[in-house]
Amino acid sequence: MKMQPALRDHQSAETMNELRALNARFIHNFVTSDVPAHDAILHPSFINIWPTGQRWDRATYLKYWATAFDPEVIVYWDVRDELITVVGDVALVRSTNKYTRRDGSEVTGMTTYTDTYLFENGAWKCIQAQLTAVAPEHYPADDTIVSVYIEGKLQPRAS
Repeated sequence: MKMQPALRDHQSAETMNELRALNARFIHNFVTSDVPAHDAILHPSFINIWPTGQRWDRATYLKYWATAFDPEVIVYWDVRDELITVVGDVALVRSTNKYTRRDGSEVTGMTTYTDTYLFENGAWKCIQAQLTAVAPEHYPADDTIVSVYIEGKLQPRAS
């Protein structure tokens, strides 16, 4: 009789906490321009899809990632409305970012993202990130905020 490895329960609290932590790490990597840490959570076949429909491969994306966040320009950044769904070995990690940019004039907006993770070889790796612009009438409420960065610094959570 052949022994089967124990199946991992992807619906467990442990898995959901792991995926929440990956989502927080993904954002923190962006805000701090931490390319090596970000590279470590990406699947080798990673692709990014922009709101325009443009697709970037992993190498192009990581090159952009190195300088994309300027805390003097992006003075406010939050993560809100986090929703994680797991189906088999695939996880959809969705959230919305509110941002305020100051580069000549001040602009505030929101973007929703879906990061698709694949559980492979004992680890979750992001295989696709897709961004969608959010119209103001669909902005998630402030009471769904998960984390806030001001001028690139993570703010302590209010109790």
